[in-house]
Amino acid sequence: MSPEEHSEFWRKVQFTVDKDVVRTDRSNMFFRGENNPNVEIMRRILLNYAVFNPDMGYCQGMSDLVAPLLTEIQDESDTFWCFVGLMENTIFISSPRDEDMERQLMYLRELLRLMLPRFHQHLTRLGEDGLQLLFCHRWVLLCFKREFPDAEALRMWEACWAHYQTDYFHLFLCVAIIVLYGDDVTEQQLATDQMLLHFSNLSMHMNGELVLRKARSLLYQFRLLPRIPCSLHDLCKLCGPGMWDSRYIPAIECSGEHPDCQSCPYGGTATPESPPLPSPNQPNEGKRGSKTRDIFTFRKHS
Repeated sequence: MSPEEHSEFWRKVQFTVDKDVVRTDRSNMFFRGENNPNVEIMRRILLNYAVFNPDMGYCQGMSDLVAPLLTEIQDESDTFWCFVGLMENTIFISSPRDEDMERQLMYLRELLRLMLPRFHQHLTRLGEDGLQLLFCHRWVLLCFKREFPDAEALRMWEACWAHYQTDYFHLFLCVAIIVLYGDDVTEQQLATDQMLLHFSNLSMHMNGELVLRKARSLLYQFRLLPRIPCSLHDLCKLCGPGMWDSRYIPAIECSGEHPDCQSCPYGGTATPESPPLPSPNQPNEGKRGSKTRDIFTFRKHS
């Protein structure tokens, strides 16, 4: 690097990495103590990744994702390439674009409306603040890393990486947490800030195995729904063929929740293998849908 490039790299990347690694998982024996060589290894992995993928660079929270990999693998080179694979292949942390978070929150709101209507109604009563789902942003951004012990979090990562029936299994994990631990929110009619505090206090006090089993059950229930809104049609799109088994194909209906209703190809009811049904006042050619956006992950910090 030229002196100017090195100065910019230090300001945008190295300064933040140096600040983050010394406070990541310090209660873990693997990273505990002053001048711990494993902390330096984690630092090198993150700096190398920022050079390897300058478009992504470094975002706060990446150290939380490298730490359990390094603890498990205990080899710098292998951990680096596993981290590269994680960033490339895990849909909920593979895009740096902020707008993609909105797509994930939309999916999650729709899942809650279908599977937990009482909780969704409470969010609706809270207005825009409630529907922003602030309490689950950290779950998505850090892949549940700060909600469960490393061993349980890694099992959840593996379940997401399997892409079984959906590329968005992490959203079913979010719903599972709310199903299992969200009763107090609706029973006590908690406000937005109280709801955030409620779920924050559950960190490291939830049963990860129970959450994982519940998420699998919710995915199974979702696949058996007779009708799904068009807003959730892409929930299983990227994992390839076979998302619905041969004996059951749900009907897809327009949810009516579009800024521009003309952009929805499902003005009526349709199935994934049939053309959309035209409405009585429209010609018999299906309307073209809007372009889908990629999926979220880290928000860049200045």
